[in-house]
Amino acid sequence: MAIPVIDFSKIEGDDRAKTLAQIAVCCEEWGFFQLINHGISEELLERVKKVASECYKHEREPSFKNSKPVKMLDEILATKSDEKVENVDWEDVFLLSDENHDEWPSKTPLFKETMKEYRDELKKLAIKVTEVMDLNLGLPKGYINKAFNGGELDDDNKNAAFFGTKVSHYPPCPSPEKVNGLRAHTDAGGVILLYQDDEVNGLQILKDGEWIDVQPHKNAIVINTGDQIEVLSNGRYKSVWHRVLALPGGNRRSIASFYNPSLNATIEPARELVVEKVEKEEVNSAKYPKFVFGDYMSVYAEQKFLAKEPRFQKAVKTV
Repeated sequence: MAIPVIDFSKIEGDDRAKTLAQIAVCCEEWGFFQLINHGISEELLERVKKVASECYKHEREPSFKNSKPVKMLDEILATKSDEKVENVDWEDVFLLSDENHDEWPSKTPLFKETMKEYRDELKKLAIKVTEVMDLNLGLPKGYINKAFNGGELDDDNKNAAFFGTKVSHYPPCPSPEKVNGLRAHTDAGGVILLYQDDEVNGLQILKDGEWIDVQPHKNAIVINTGDQIEVLSNGRYKSVWHRVLALPGGNRRSIASFYNPSLNATIEPARELVVEKVEKEEVNSAKYPKFVFGDYMSVYAEQKFLAKEPRFQKAVKTV
């Protein structure tokens, strides 16, 4: 079983209706799909790959060798214990955002310039993907994007949507059966766009009770839907459990970008999807509550690796 691959260039051609339908099926039945011909140049993607790998080698690898998961695994192996490393992941990771630009790695040549260019292009793609979701859900164009921006799309909007990029590496592990690459979870936010390693696998999703690989596909962008898309679509699109396996060989690169609501944005099922008239009376069939995304993130920070359903109710405060 393979993750669907969609040619995104056909969204504007003669195959538009077919491509929209394919994406709808991906969102409803998979929660994950891969985009090719997505508009981001291969030349830029190759530069991103280069600077990310160089950054890890020169700025990140030495500290990972002294990190908590490495030390915990070393202790278990030294005592020949049958225990597993719990509550940590075999991952080196850092975040890039507009808000922390001064903290971006600075020793790798062209890292900042390349990643800024990549993030600018990827954010455009993220908005295009949300507009396709709008169309497939029967919502006005821009509905999801506007919801993420707190109901406003002004240039000086203080409640602008958040766009962050998590740069991760999963180095070779001497005993991968004793540690998680990244523990199983769903993503808290909106639309996730992943540029993953095109040689080393390890990412898996839970599909029909079975863990299946997200196969590497050169220069594809993997799309997955987060918890907030599940709420806005009233459950028509589901966020999907996924994990990363620790592996004995290869240093898996993973660059995941998150197009998320503003922390101040109010999230609830779209009215167009839940309100219908029955004998002149309005009936609301919302399956999810209304909450502020920042409150949801507070719950998620403590319960990321637990069942997602209770998080929605626990996020509810006075809105």
